[in-house]
Amino acid sequence: MSKIDSRLKELGIELPTPPVPVASYVPYVISGKQVFISGQVTLKDGVPQYIGKVGAEISLEDGKAAARLCAVNVLAVLKMACGGDLEKVARCVKVGVFVNAVPDFVQQPEVGNGASDLFVAVFGEAGKHARAAIGVGSLPRGVAVEVDAVFEIK
Repeated sequence: MSKIDSRLKELGIELPTPPVPVASYVPYVISGKQVFISGQVTLKDGVPQYIGKVGAEISLEDGKAAARLCAVNVLAVLKMACGGDLEKVARCVKVGVFVNAVPDFVQQPEVGNGASDLFVAVFGEAGKHARAAIGVGSLPRGVAVEVDAVFEIK
C-alpha cells in the first residue's frame, strides 16, 4: 500500500469511482506536468448531497463538509488521472471553491477550508496551495459547493 493510500485509510476515506461527466467536458486534462481537475460537486454514491444555499438551508459547518466531499471527489479523479497511483502527485498547485450562497454570506474562505484542509491532510506540505473561494448564485443540481483543482505530477 502506498504512503498516500495509507494516509487516506487513516483518514477513513475510500475514494469513489469518479462520476461520468454530465455535459460536454472531460474529468481532467493533463498539460505538461499539470493535471487540471474539472469541478467536482457534492456527489456521494451518485446522489447529490448538501442541496441548497450556504447561509440559508446549509450551515457554515455543513458547507465545510460539502467542500470536503467535493475534495474527496477531486482526489478520485486525480487518482484516475495518475493511473491509480497518487504517489505521482508532486503538489497541489491551485484550488477553486465555488459556494452557492445567499448574497450577504461572506465566509467563503471558511467553507473552502473543508477542501483545503483535506488536501493538506493527504499530501502534507505538498498539499498547500493557492486558492480562490467565491460565492455564486447557483451551482449544478442545486448543490452547495463545487471544487476544481490543479495538481503537479512527477
